[in-house]
Amino acid sequence: MLYIALLHYPVVNKEGQVVTTAIANMDIHDIARAARTYDVKAFYIVNPIESQRNFAHEIIRHWRKGYGASFNLFRKEAFELVKIKKNLDEVLTEIKSETGCMPRTIVTGANLKDRLLTFGELKYFLRNDALPYLLIFGTGSGIADEVVKKVDFRLEPIKGVGDYNHLAVRSAAAIILDKITSN
Repeated sequence: MLYIALLHYPVVNKEGQVVTTAIANMDIHDIARAARTYDVKAFYIVNPIESQRNFAHEIIRHWRKGYGASFNLFRKEAFELVKIKKNLDEVLTEIKSETGCMPRTIVTGANLKDRLLTFGELKYFLRNDALPYLLIFGTGSGIADEVVKKVDFRLEPIKGVGDYNHLAVRSAAAIILDKITSN
């Protein structure tokens, strides 16, 4: 049982400072569609700023109930998976309430090191046990250490063909979902 979260706080900027990032319209669209394609149970957007959450709610409302709902039924279906939360604890509480147990948590990131879970190992877990798993994607320049230190697993980074590793989060989400769910 796979859930995903896009974390906007606490994340770090290029200087390593803990910041809150803004919600990007295209991240919502593209990650929701990838989540639906790969049978994710819910896609959480996590941001502590009320005006940012309101912005996301407006976008979601347009595609669930507004003109967008009749304009593009596929997008409407994908947007049904999107949930907005103030913090990661709210996400964990909701998943526990739905499933009866706390999800196993996994962070992603281009620079993660030490004790890494491989894509193959995560795929095995998802196929062979009934536990919920929450895969956490970060914005900005990555997830803050305070979150990385608390999770159950750190997922291995995506490796391209060269040494360049700076994917958009929506690209990384799609690649990782494909690696951990496809045959």
